[in-house]
Amino acid sequence: MAVAGCTSNETPTNTPQVKDGDGNNPNVQPGKTVTIGFSAPAADHGWIAAITNNAKAQAGTFKDVVFKPVEAGKDAAAQRAALEALISQKPDVIVLLPHDGKELNAFGLKAMEAGIPVVNLDRAFPDPLAYRCQIKGDNYGMGVAAGHYIGKAMRAKNIASPIIGEIAGMDELELTQERSAGFKAALATYGFTVANRRAARFTADTGQREAQNLLQALPKMDAVWNHDDDQGIGVLAAVAAANRSEFLMVGGAGSKKAIEDIASDKTVLKATVTYSPSMASSAISLARLIGQSRGMADLVELQVPKEIILASETITKDNAATYVKLGF
Repeated sequence: MAVAGCTSNETPTNTPQVKDGDGNNPNVQPGKTVTIGFSAPAADHGWIAAITNNAKAQAGTFKDVVFKPVEAGKDAAAQRAALEALISQKPDVIVLLPHDGKELNAFGLKAMEAGIPVVNLDRAFPDPLAYRCQIKGDNYGMGVAAGHYIGKAMRAKNIASPIIGEIAGMDELELTQERSAGFKAALATYGFTVANRRAARFTADTGQREAQNLLQALPKMDAVWNHDDDQGIGVLAAVAAANRSEFLMVGGAGSKKAIEDIASDKTVLKATVTYSPSMASSAISLARLIGQSRGMADLVELQVPKEIILASETITKDNAATYVKLGF
């Protein structure tokens, strides 16, 4: 999850979709009607809002899909209760982005045992028996991509011992730990390390607070990786308030604003590494195929794969125009 600002329930105009009749893909032709249950945490920031909006919009493109969303509630316990009610309605497939994969793992097992395939979205269930298909971004790969961008930039500037900062997300989440691990590993290939690391909460206000702390701790800095572009709104505000511009910044997830800032090249933000909420659109398409006992048209296999990990790509000024359509 990339996970502050957007709480709109309106479908964004740039929602990536695959529609009935697109091209020559036989999978988009109408088939058996499939009821897809859906649950994701409340849209309290841009990335999660895009997840829910993308899922709803994608379902709406198919004539043979009945979309049945249920409230996730404020925590894993509340989401579990809502999902229990969903099981009793017996949908054909459930697409679920859990508050916490470990805490909701038991629900995944229960649904699968009840004969309802589960598409586990983003926050992973630890037990493979708890899902039919798992689709998620590459958190470790995000860190690797950010580390290589910074490493190459420092080498290009002939900075032998760069001072590098890191503003992470919620440290209790495995995804944050994976992002930091990938970042550390990639930097190590250049002989670089993180000089100071702060953990925010995937929100603009905590991003601003932790960026202020980081800037005070490092009066000089060469580069910083901020894990999340929504959080980055606050980070950039802190940077502007401190009148600091001697370093470059890499973001995370690929928000529309971040991509536009990168394209304009008027701030310290020079790149972002993707973790796109378009995965929710793909999750709905995969759930439909599973419910119709179809495979993926471009694969030889007759079934949808068990796991799909989306690669993290690096967006810079050079390719921003290509990626802005995926921004959230």
